[in-house]
Amino acid sequence: MAANIKKSALPVWNLKDFYENHTSPKIAQDSKLAETLIANFTKLYGGKVAALPASTLANALKEYEIISDLLGKLGSYAQLLYAGDMSKPDIAQFYQNMQETLTTLSSRLLFFTLSINKASEVQAKKWLAAKELTHYAPWVRELRALKPYQLSDDIEKLLHEKYVAGRAAWSRHFDETISDLRFPVGKKPLAMEEVLHLMSDSKEAVRLWKAPLPCAVLEKNIKTFALITNTLAKDKEIEDQWRGFKRPISSRNIANQVEDEVVDALMSSVRKNYPKLTHRYYKMKAKWLGKKQLAYWDRAAPLPRVPERSYNWDEAQELVLSSYNAFSPTLGKLGKTFFDKNWIDAQIRSGKSPGAFAHPTVPSVHPYLLVNFQGRARDVMTLAHELGHGVHQVLAAEQGALLADTPLTLAETASVFGEQLTFREMLRREKNIARRKSILAGKVEDMLATVARQVAMCEFEVRVHNERKQGELTSERIGQIWVDVQSEALGPNVKLTPEYRHFWAYIPHFIHTPFYVYAYAFGDCLVNSLYATYEKEQKKGQGKSFEQKYITMLSSGGRYRHKELLAPFGLDPSKPSFWQGGLDVVAGLIDELEGM
Repeated sequence: MAANIKKSALPVWNLKDFYENHTSPKIAQDSKLAETLIANFTKLYGGKVAALPASTLANALKEYEIISDLLGKLGSYAQLLYAGDMSKPDIAQFYQNMQETLTTLSSRLLFFTLSINKASEVQAKKWLAAKELTHYAPWVRELRALKPYQLSDDIEKLLHEKYVAGRAAWSRHFDETISDLRFPVGKKPLAMEEVLHLMSDSKEAVRLWKAPLPCAVLEKNIKTFALITNTLAKDKEIEDQWRGFKRPISSRNIANQVEDEVVDALMSSVRKNYPKLTHRYYKMKAKWLGKKQLAYWDRAAPLPRVPERSYNWDEAQELVLSSYNAFSPTLGKLGKTFFDKNWIDAQIRSGKSPGAFAHPTVPSVHPYLLVNFQGRARDVMTLAHELGHGVHQVLAAEQGALLADTPLTLAETASVFGEQLTFREMLRREKNIARRKSILAGKVEDMLATVARQVAMCEFEVRVHNERKQGELTSERIGQIWVDVQSEALGPNVKLTPEYRHFWAYIPHFIHTPFYVYAYAFGDCLVNSLYATYEKEQKKGQGKSFEQKYITMLSSGGRYRHKELLAPFGLDPSKPSFWQGGLDVVAGLIDELEGM
């Protein structure tokens, strides 16, 4: 932890906007209310949905949305409480019991969405054309996109009810295993997040000494991680076969409202650009550090002979909010609410979930952010990133519980855009030439991590899931796939020593949301093109117009697909030039570094 960061100075979120605590009687009351609402809903609409007139279906959707919000409130509270401390048995028990309760309740509602998809195409066209269903039409349309993959009611209900004892249980096992890991550094063992932080230390001796620690501890648990990965990959393969998905990634693409071909184009474009991006940058960085080849633990090292700059929480807050305000007072005001009302948990502590996330919760409450703040410039960028998610989620909440959720392909837009704004402001304020170079290099490294590394991670998932179809994979084989894809992405100027083969094991996205990771690359390339448009409009004196279009886009939630949302900006992600344009922005920053 940075020297000027005191644990007591960092905020811990206030979850009382949900419930007073996890023993509150209001939780049982809300659970009972949900049970009653579902029983009444089932009695009113059970067996009738497919033939309902549009006006009646609209009323049903309003009631369904109210129930969804209530169930989401209960689930969000349990999940956030658990993320704040996975080590307490009573909280873990509450989390598991709530998952089981919600699974039982939601399974009684499953008939509604299944029935909508059973309706004929003629009926569906009538619904979608009806004025009464204008608001919900996008939700109905996207739901019916899953119709070809829908199974019988009994099988759907079985899969839904078994989830809590299947995938969810394995995910919890992963979370608690990671949370319990401790790394022997000094007198007090460190958590994963803290020891990874040491790998960006300015002293090479510290990086070299600390680097093998995560690998050594992961190796001791590698059989557990391999078992979890194999089990979940097989579980996904079985369900995909029953549903008729041709490829492991296809279900994620449909959920993201994007075609397989578009994702293939993104992945292909990034991989073709590895030589001009990662390979070129790491060759340059090796030279800066006086090496022929970078060790993997040197990738995040600060530039040599650059005075370190750390930030306390107040400085980070001021920098991020100033950046948001300069672009849009509306976004700045929304962002400030997160700090003023304790919607952020930034403190590093035992049992807390590692990494960072923004949880949208439900429209009737508000989002919450989790970060693990250690005072680095990267931590400021992470804060800017998650705050972008947060303000996006606040704006989208006006669409209601069914349409507030944004597909992953667009969910990273506001977060990466917020990072971009903060980076530009940080660079503008810095007058020291060496530090400016360091800030620019840090941004390039973050962009490479967001684009190249995430695509490599997605390629890792593709290969693991494809090979798993032939039988269980050993931990050694999984590790070799990891090294292969990372070698391709990082290039010949980064040395991956044998212990690095275990680094795949701690990444939660592989467990919780398979194939999520390409959304980061999608979002980064999208934002690069979007920001370039913003700069052009600013020069024309049309910055305010861009801001209004941008806020409208964020406020749309899941109403439109990415192609429709980006049309007002003159951008079309279906064209290969769109992806190359985003990658060229990263290449341009590397060009700038080469010239410094």
